Amino acid sequence: MNAPQHLDPIFTKTCRLDGSDPEKKREEILHYFHQTFSLYERLFDCLVSDDAFYRRAIPLRHPLIFYYGHTAVFFINKLHVAKLIPERLDPRIESMLAIGVDEMSWDDLDQTHYQWPTPAEVKDYRNKTRAIVEELISTTELTLPIGWDDPLWIVMMGIEHERIHLETSSVLIRQLPLHLVKPNPLFPEYHNAGSAPSNSLLPVPGRRIEQGKSRQDPFYRWDNEYGYLETAVADFNASKYLVSNGEFLEFVQAGGYAKQAYWDEEGWAWLQHSRAQHPSFWIVDGENYRYRCMSTERAMPWNWPVDVNALEAAAFCRWLSERTGKAIRLPTETEWLCLRQEIPCDQPDWEKAPGNINLEFAASACPVDHFGTRCANGEEFFDIIGNVWQWTQTPIDGLPGFEVHKVYDDFSTPTFDGQHNLIKGGSYFSTGNCALRDSRYAFRRHFFQHAGFRYVEGEEPVIPSGNPYETDEQVSQYIEFHFGEEYHGVANFAANCGKLCLDYFAAKTNKQQSHRALDLGCAIGRSSFELAQEFDHVDGIDFSARFISVATQLKENGSKRYMIRDEGDLFSFREASLAEHGLADTAHKCHFWQGDACNLNEKFTDYDLVFAGNLIDRLYEPAKFLQRIHELINEDGLLILTSPYTWLSDFTERGNWIGGFKRDGENFTTLDGLQEVLSPHFNLVDEPRDVPFVIRETARKFQHSISQMTVWQRRMN
Repeated sequence: MNAPQHLDPIFTKTCRLDGSDPEKKREEILHYFHQTFSLYERLFDCLVSDDAFYRRAIPLRHPLIFYYGHTAVFFINKLHVAKLIPERLDPRIESMLAIGVDEMSWDDLDQTHYQWPTPAEVKDYRNKTRAIVEELISTTELTLPIGWDDPLWIVMMGIEHERIHLETSSVLIRQLPLHLVKPNPLFPEYHNAGSAPSNSLLPVPGRRIEQGKSRQDPFYRWDNEYGYLETAVADFNASKYLVSNGEFLEFVQAGGYAKQAYWDEEGWAWLQHSRAQHPSFWIVDGENYRYRCMSTERAMPWNWPVDVNALEAAAFCRWLSERTGKAIRLPTETEWLCLRQEIPCDQPDWEKAPGNINLEFAASACPVDHFGTRCANGEEFFDIIGNVWQWTQTPIDGLPGFEVHKVYDDFSTPTFDGQHNLIKGGSYFSTGNCALRDSRYAFRRHFFQHAGFRYVEGEEPVIPSGNPYETDEQVSQYIEFHFGEEYHGVANFAANCGKLCLDYFAAKTNKQQSHRALDLGCAIGRSSFELAQEFDHVDGIDFSARFISVATQLKENGSKRYMIRDEGDLFSFREASLAEHGLADTAHKCHFWQGDACNLNEKFTDYDLVFAGNLIDRLYEPAKFLQRIHELINEDGLLILTSPYTWLSDFTERGNWIGGFKRDGENFTTLDGLQEVLSPHFNLVDEPRDVPFVIRETARKFQHSISQMTVWQRRMN
């Protein structure tokens, strides 16, 4: 199906997941999928040539070829993880286009590591993905309402994920050099502009704000939207309009980009690095400015909203506070919600958007005095929703009751770091979930979106900088497992394995130097830190972004606070410290990555030692992993495996087990399977040894298990 040539609200609205007619709902979701998939592809028609796909719009993001394929790879990866499709499509494309969307510490933006596919190859991959998803929607069992454990929830996850990238990719196109892009009639830009209106502060009555959705909500929601939080918001004043280009010009002309007093420490550091002197989408034209839309450049529309990052918005507020003597600042999330409640309808229910949102009005900003809302107190505010996202001063965190979806555990949790602020209200390019009232998206404060701000005056709220204690129970258990006490006389497993790896390497190889090591399934990284005491370079890889986030924090900060359950709702508060274990001085040699051990990027190679701790019986294709592992290891290098051989169909389909079953009527153990798969390239160089471990669940409940360690040496040619 092809995208339509006009912007129809039905085309962009997200669909409900309840109803009484399953087959009608199936057709609705199928239509929503095709429209989303086609609309996303049509966005890339704005590029003038294949060369434009490979130009990095900004150094902090991959080139657009990554994003062109990423959303299709996401569909395939998530459907495979959810066991809705038996296999992936193309390991090379999937390993290259799966990870690296946001600027996380473990993202790999080194272009020398990539041999990007061609646009034609990606289009072919997208066509195959479209057919797979269409078949799944058309044939899978469907009951209403669709909940987050249902197969079509994963399909909706892929659709809404692509809707997010429709918007973020439009930002990247907007950041490309103008000669690489061209207008697209499907995305018309607004033309009228004029002088900026005079802004003013208007009263907003405080109220109690309830946040959070239940699982019974009829729409697809991201994990951070669930839970419940009630907040009392005091009276405050808010600007009538979003800050326009004309209003922001006063800050620029007052030397706002040169005066450190207007910037906090983070903002001033960004300013020194970026050398910015005006908003990113302003272009200097002699003594004047021009304005960059997505695919055109035009005379400055002074009455359109200014596009800035959160650091610039906060600096403007400090300047305005100094100039007016008022306590001017960015709003909190709940203050924005006070205004949002003045619009009773939400995206799926309105006939016509009450703002420049959902691609219903234009594919660019428009004047800040175009869309007004008369509030209950008689005041009129403009652009409560739409035009541009509105920065808040609230760092994103989970609501009480937050939990991750098992198929997508890294949608929100990597942003719960105090460095990502919430943006609210949506922009002209916000569709699907992005345009819903209760959506919660956040970006790093130095990032650019189609985002601006309105300012408020009021008592300074207490804004937490992020929960100092790790509260994800599974993550906390692993922190305790790696850095906590020794229980029942059993040595710390991760530390013990790291030391044993070093001992074996010294005893079994002829290598005079310990150059590179790989820790696969590294979890939060204790074994990686142990290996770094001897190796010059250690890569730690884990499938879980939550684990990699903690490992990275430990490397960068040297410590991590966490809480572990004692009994019921009682917890102990603890802190993991690298220095306490003598690991701080060499931690810089560790590099942590999110990745799939069965489909590693080709840059992971040339290792003298590979350690895979308790990994093989948790892989979906362990034989595939073992058959390729020799390609990563240098001659005479070591492969060290540990596993309790706990084969479970939840992780590995029965037909993919490499042992633990009868073959030809005889017992076939995992060790038998390891010898069979590894023997073409490795020698078993020592007798297997038992390595026990204990995982603390509560103060009185522990898992006591025994792994078997085997040591394999890559054969010399």
